[in-house]
Amino acid sequence: MNTKPIIIIAGEPYSIFSEIFFKSLLKYKLKKKLILIGSRKLFESQMKHFGYNFKFKQIPKKFESKQLLQNYINIINVNFHYKKIFDKISDKSNLYIKNSFDIALHIVKNHKISGLINGPISKKHFLNKNFLGITEYLAKKTKTNKYAMIIYNKFLSVCPITTHLPIKHVAEKISKKMIVEKIIVINKFYLKNFKKKPRIAITGLNPHCESNHKFNEEIKIIKPSIKDLKKNGINVLGPYPADTIFLKKNRINFDIIVGMYHDQVLAPIKTIFEYNAINITAGLPFIRISPDHGPNEQMMGKNISNPNSLIEAIKFLDR
Repeated sequence: MNTKPIIIIAGEPYSIFSEIFFKSLLKYKLKKKLILIGSRKLFESQMKHFGYNFKFKQIPKKFESKQLLQNYINIINVNFHYKKIFDKISDKSNLYIKNSFDIALHIVKNHKISGLINGPISKKHFLNKNFLGITEYLAKKTKTNKYAMIIYNKFLSVCPITTHLPIKHVAEKISKKMIVEKIIVINKFYLKNFKKKPRIAITGLNPHCESNHKFNEEIKIIKPSIKDLKKNGINVLGPYPADTIFLKKNRINFDIIVGMYHDQVLAPIKTIFEYNAINITAGLPFIRISPDHGPNEQMMGKNISNPNSLIEAIKFLDR
């Protein structure tokens, strides 16, 4: 059995993450050992708030595998000064989150791991204007130039060519190079992790894949990309209108649907699967996953959040 540990970064300290983390451990019994990176004091206080009683074992940043215990939360403590166990999200958490990621990346370089899961992060405060998302943050940190964001479900997955980009900038950003590179990354990810060549559909940019403007993205960018990908033996078809590709009779023919922008494919996949999907960054030196939701400050501490996405993330790495 693969005994490499699963690394989990707690992420934003004021979020629903601690709640869904404890619920996940109750609902799913891990086969592998788990390392949590975050504030032990805060996690224990939040655990008490929810009425749970898990066992923690604090380990050093430079640990040895024999120090990890099964059925314990092996935690690497990250200092975080707080007054309330649940508070408003602000940039006061930024250093704590950065230190957590730095520790995780150090582990990745020095240990064999099954993968990395990070709790939700506030893009407004932590990433600010420097990065579109954690996908881009980790790509920069690991010097990865070719990567793709996959919202994964075993029945159907999606990938946006552009990620957290304002809609007014999408048309100017998409290119043949970007489309080809991301679909090659996706193809390699499926071959490596599932031993299968994925059936890939690609959407158009414009409604019904049509445009009255002189520059038609479907004709000038998307169709030539598909032609080149087919020459490289990749099983890709399209472009398809985004308003019909997700109909049941159409989507069952594909493993993954690739769209031009974030909500073009994330809105339908979340409608179909709700919390039973996970966000995977393909192309990094390790598998990185996050639950497919944000910090959700409004529901923090109320013990009503759904843990299914985090459970699916853990299951993916606990194979």
